[in-house]
Amino acid sequence: MPPAVGEPDAIPSCEHPLAGRVALVTGSGRGLGRAIASHLARLGADLAIHDLSETAPADYGEAATLRETAQRLQGGTGVVLAVTGDITDELAIQHIVETVQSTLGPVSILVNCAGGDIGARGTKPDPNRATAFQLDDARAVIERNLIGTMLMCRAVAPGMSERQRGVIVNIASVAAHYGSSSEVAYACAKAGVVHYTRCLAAEVREAGVRVNCVSPGPAKTARFLATRRLDSSMMQEGPSLQRYATAAEVAAAVAFLVGDEARFISGQVLRVDGAAGLYAA
Repeated sequence: MPPAVGEPDAIPSCEHPLAGRVALVTGSGRGLGRAIASHLARLGADLAIHDLSETAPADYGEAATLRETAQRLQGGTGVVLAVTGDITDELAIQHIVETVQSTLGPVSILVNCAGGDIGARGTKPDPNRATAFQLDDARAVIERNLIGTMLMCRAVAPGMSERQRGVIVNIASVAAHYGSSSEVAYACAKAGVVHYTRCLAAEVREAGVRVNCVSPGPAKTARFLATRRLDSSMMQEGPSLQRYATAAEVAAAVAFLVGDEARFISGQVLRVDGAAGLYAA
């Protein structure tokens, strides 16, 4: 019997359920993206990690270079490839995707994690309120989060549709789901990512391609710990959900959505915030 549309040709092992699949994770030289990439590699995927530049992982001390990050992720059963490029640049995206697919094969898992709340001058936008912001900062944040996600999906999703096989997970934020008087550009950009996820899921549904979104709450990445005023009571891990998430907890949610157990889930948003935001949408 032939495989079901959208499912792998062979049944993977329980230990390495993503064996034989090619995963491209943007923004994976550090932080949440790196945790996601590491998790997918352990599950057996051939992996392409990405960052803006070769030295981007050094910004918060996670690795000296992207290649070093790739070497550290070689513990799985698959191949790990490092690629660089600006996801707001169409030609750079074309080069990224062509490099990955010529080296590893067609992308069957795309995770859009690149983005962040960095403005035009390389720092957090200030001011960043609904009626007080710098236009170049707002454009930079929206391009790096929403437009970059849209361009990556445009480059990869048509091939998935042609093959009738593939899954995309876009990384948003809990900031996308409620009104805030600060970090307005980032919140609006991530809200756009959430709705674009729904739009793309509707477009590729007939082809059997799944598209979902993960909205993390505050998570203990190196950048988060270095740039935020921390609440010491939220730092301790334990049974209580009144704490910051670990990067591994966010990665586990992504791994579930790209796996076969979620094969009938598409167009959905999974908030990973320990019930901090109990709102309807």
